[in-house]
Amino acid sequence: MTDDTLSVDLGDGRTISVPLVGFPRLVHGTPKERNNWRLIGRGEGIHWEDLDEDISIEGLLAGHASGESQASFKKWLDKRNSSRK
Repeated sequence: MTDDTLSVDLGDGRTISVPLVGFPRLVHGTPKERNNWRLIGRGEGIHWEDLDEDISIEGLLAGHASGESQASFKKWLDKRNSSRK
């Protein structure tokens, strides 16, 4: 993962690269938070514990961005910002 791209290596040898802009929680995560991930669902998705973010491999392959509503993201971001003060 770079500052603006999520890259996932698949078991069949392909690599998926998608812009982070479609995943606001990852955009707002620190490098340490973005590096704290694990596979879930027998490799069907990725979970970032520190950011409370789950992304399915199927969704990445289909080109889907985060399905989180703006209201939900704003609530998460406000809580995150208030806890950092």
